[in-house]
Amino acid sequence: MWTPRFERFVAPARARPQLWRLILGVLLIGAIMFLAFIIVSIGLRAVFGQAEANAYLSSLSTGGTPTLVVMMLAMFIWPLLGAIVVVRMLHRRSVTTVFGPGLLRDFFIAAAIATLVFVGATLVLPMPFDPVPNVPMSLFLSFLPLAVIAIGIQTFAEEVVFRGYMQQQLAARFRNPLIWMLIPAVFFGSLHSDPFGGVDKLWLMLPPTLFGLIAADLTRVTGSIGAGWGLHFTNNASAILILSLDGNLSGLALYRTPFGVEALSLSNPLVWQEMLITVIVWASIRLWLARGGAISGGGTSGGNRDDSQDAGQDADRSRENSPGPG
Repeated sequence: MWTPRFERFVAPARARPQLWRLILGVLLIGAIMFLAFIIVSIGLRAVFGQAEANAYLSSLSTGGTPTLVVMMLAMFIWPLLGAIVVVRMLHRRSVTTVFGPGLLRDFFIAAAIATLVFVGATLVLPMPFDPVPNVPMSLFLSFLPLAVIAIGIQTFAEEVVFRGYMQQQLAARFRNPLIWMLIPAVFFGSLHSDPFGGVDKLWLMLPPTLFGLIAADLTRVTGSIGAGWGLHFTNNASAILILSLDGNLSGLALYRTPFGVEALSLSNPLVWQEMLITVIVWASIRLWLARGGAISGGGTSGGNRDDSQDAGQDADRSRENSPGPG
């Protein structure tokens, strides 16, 4: 499970791997996000008044209009800035160390592979409903540049926090992949579930938790968050810009489903189809890597063999540098 590239990715976090730093860091990132929401709320009330501001904020999470969608996604700049502050101030290292090498290269390669799989799946797999036309093309195109930037911010922020910061810090402290892969993935999934849906809606954690595990594996294999970011960006762009679940950031999509999340359940084939497509994308990226794809500094199969030869030496260094409990 431990690869030489992942060893190099984790190495900068070994200087300050204490759990209290990670826990405090996660709390600080959450606090910064919460503080930003409070500031936005105060600003809206100052401009529009109490009643109109409350209505605006209540509809923000559903993203019923293009403006609300872009605004909601752009809010993720705050956890991104929070992660930057935490890495710099609490762990005393450069924020670029949570990215890994070849960030943009990995991003574009993974995004291209994901796009091809998504298009192929759309053409091959059945769609048991008729998509509802949603946003006029002229309005869609006018918001598209901002939307692409906002989706980039949102997905990058989540990859930095969960795969860059949390996974890296846990791996610096524990060698068991059940800890440094599963814990961030479950946390990621829980934040994408419905906290007020009760036990019946706990299944909503499953697709994002699966995605979290897949992104964690891509980070493990490539030693960079770029591939996970590329998959994440393409997945969210498809779900936000092309075909959106009604009432779930659907205000900017060209088409929406004729039903909302309340109509879905774990027994619905659409849920399993979505997870199957995600697994196919992951397998396609892994196949590209196995065939010597140029991701994260690995140019060819020969380069991968060189990495394998270095594995023992990297593992020995990691054991020598592994800190005691703290």
